[in-house]
Amino acid sequence: MTAAGVVAAVLLLAVAAYTCAGGTDYGAGFWDLTAGGAERGKRPRWLIDHAMAPVWEVNNVWLIFVLITMWTGFPVFFQTVFSAMWLPLALAAIGIVLRGAGFALRKPTRRLAGRRVYGAVFAVSSLLTPFFLGAAVGGIASGRVAPGTEPSAHAWFNPTSVFFGLLAVVGTALLGAVFLAADAVRYEAPDLHAYFRRRALTALAAFAVLGAVTLTVAHGDAPHLWHGLTHGAGLFFVIVAVVSTLVTAGLLLRTSGAWSRPAAVGVMASAVIAWGVAQRPYLIPGRLTVAEAAGAPSTLHWLLVVTVVAAVLVFPAVAFLYRLDTRGELEPLADADLRRGGPEREG
Repeated sequence: MTAAGVVAAVLLLAVAAYTCAGGTDYGAGFWDLTAGGAERGKRPRWLIDHAMAPVWEVNNVWLIFVLITMWTGFPVFFQTVFSAMWLPLALAAIGIVLRGAGFALRKPTRRLAGRRVYGAVFAVSSLLTPFFLGAAVGGIASGRVAPGTEPSAHAWFNPTSVFFGLLAVVGTALLGAVFLAADAVRYEAPDLHAYFRRRALTALAAFAVLGAVTLTVAHGDAPHLWHGLTHGAGLFFVIVAVVSTLVTAGLLLRTSGAWSRPAAVGVMASAVIAWGVAQRPYLIPGRLTVAEAAGAPSTLHWLLVVTVVAAVLVFPAVAFLYRLDTRGELEPLADADLRRGGPEREG
């Protein structure tokens, strides 16, 4: 495999990582939006706040890595995508900023009206951001952009883009519900475990149906993508996604469902990888190959060096943080801890 091919594989894996890590947070925001009024949604929102607090900022590491790899490794691809689809990507970027601000500011705000405003900003942005990101990916997958393409709604508002956007929203809702159900067990809240487990099953069913419909739409709207998803490596990862869906459903139907988190991650990661390998050898089907979009060989080689350094120094730290979070070892200090000077102090 050439250096450009290796960098393209790294880019795809980074997109899958952001889909799973950032998608979990977007999904939590989705369930925050649908939790109901202040009284009815109090308990679910309490769990969402506590579950997201330790890791929501670090999940954007994957997005930064994706952008840097696109920009330095495939500058023609970066320019094409961000020129032709600047509007949905700008809306997604605004959503990321507003979502973070809403989440960070709603908890310390004392006035109820202020908390409601910040909470609404967080929840609505968590819904719109994955949709616009998915719509942009749909525009790429259907080959509607090429070097020199003028910005237009047609590039990102078309059948494939709409269904990719809906898949992104439902997929993040699935991840959010699965992770929150597991967090409810950690917080010894059986009512919330049942609450989010039901929603995870609903989102899983919706994702399966939408995936089948999207594949049907791609047959006529994105023929290169459809062919790649029904043959070779693309078909293999589609099968992995289907099997992971069935495994996730089985685990969620059990009371414990301890392995539902990795199973749900398997669903989303294999779906993203299936899309990526289905496009080979193109970054934009029929318009731009990996070789045509690649930067200078020296740039690609240095980018691989940086990737190796990140794999050695950064990614293990991120993985360790996730492990600490899932084991409940990053709990915030309670008021009692603060009054006595911290959890380690006695007397």
